Amino acid sequence: MTPAARLQTAIEILDAIAVAAREGGAPADAIFAEAMRARRYAGSKDRRAIRAHVYDAIRAVRSAPASGRAAMLALADAQPELAALFDGSPYGPAPIAADERRAETGLAAEALIDLFDPLVGEDEHDAMLTRAPLDLRANRIRAEGGDLATLFPEGEAIPGAPDGWRLPPETAATQHAAYTEGRFEVQDAASQYASAALDAAPGRAIVDLCAGGGGKTLAIASLTGNDADILAADTNRARLQQLAPRAERAGATRIEMRLLNPGQEADMLADCRGRAARVFVDAPCSGSGTWRRSPELRWRLTPARLDRHLADQAKLLDIAADLVAPGGKLLYAVCSIIMREGRAQVDDFLNRHSGWTADAGYLPEGIGRAAGPGFLLTPAHDGCDGFFLARLTAPC
Repeated sequence: MTPAARLQTAIEILDAIAVAAREGGAPADAIFAEAMRARRYAGSKDRRAIRAHVYDAIRAVRSAPASGRAAMLALADAQPELAALFDGSPYGPAPIAADERRAETGLAAEALIDLFDPLVGEDEHDAMLTRAPLDLRANRIRAEGGDLATLFPEGEAIPGAPDGWRLPPETAATQHAAYTEGRFEVQDAASQYASAALDAAPGRAIVDLCAGGGGKTLAIASLTGNDADILAADTNRARLQQLAPRAERAGATRIEMRLLNPGQEADMLADCRGRAARVFVDAPCSGSGTWRRSPELRWRLTPARLDRHLADQAKLLDIAADLVAPGGKLLYAVCSIIMREGRAQVDDFLNRHSGWTADAGYLPEGIGRAAGPGFLLTPAHDGCDGFFLARLTAPC
């Protein structure tokens, strides 16, 4: 493919991504993969170049553009070499007209930025779109001390995460034999901090209420040395089904998986009511803390979608509270930097549930900043995804 043809292909893919973002369709990675399957003539260099164009535009443009061309024109204004590819050549984009509409650039729409937690200032915006490193977590069930440093000497330790190891973006770590052997998992540092903050211990009954694909479930199993009974529950069958093979690879043999019917979660967990020493609620959210990895999420968030997340979070917190044994702990986590999903959500919970208290001092020194009843982690301050965490203790 010519450079101009690559650019035109990127424009067409951006058209599809923008539509999907507005209508709640497939994620950008899935759309890109499908587009490449339909263009089998594109070689590996073509695919890399097209992907770079697509994601450069997504990171630069603050909200879903009117068209992929409008998004790419916004980049071309600052990149003469890119503008030169709008040359009208066969399979390339048409020349740029003087009055063509450009997409707006920036971190996000002002209305969305206004929702950020007060701790997230403008000086943190650039870090929220910088490409994220690849973080690994050693699996204590399979790994030996120093495993990751030996396997990947080009990496570095993650501050405050004793099992963590950080590698450059795009490192092909999962192609290593040690991954197949279950000696490590790919997991961002924020998720590692959250899993450790649960304060799980061998012998305790633990419920992971929103287990999804099981990343944090496996981290908890690792931290307890595969010596705690963990119930991993979720309403998403496709995601929960990912956990069984992952658990087998990791050697985590004490995980029970339970698929819940939406709207019947409390009834289907009745046998756990008041019995769990620890309950983890990694609630569905805006994903605003993960824009480094999924920048198109900025294009997807609408007031209605945020309201649905808020309602789901409140419901899950109430369900979780009923599962916690007297004096037990509930850890609420969202990969969000939006105040209503973080400190405000937990304030509302504490107002609904008398006798519950918010813990302090459960994060490593220097990690996170106090945000009301919890803590906020951000890419700029903590070098990890944006996360809000709150650990709450049930009355005795």
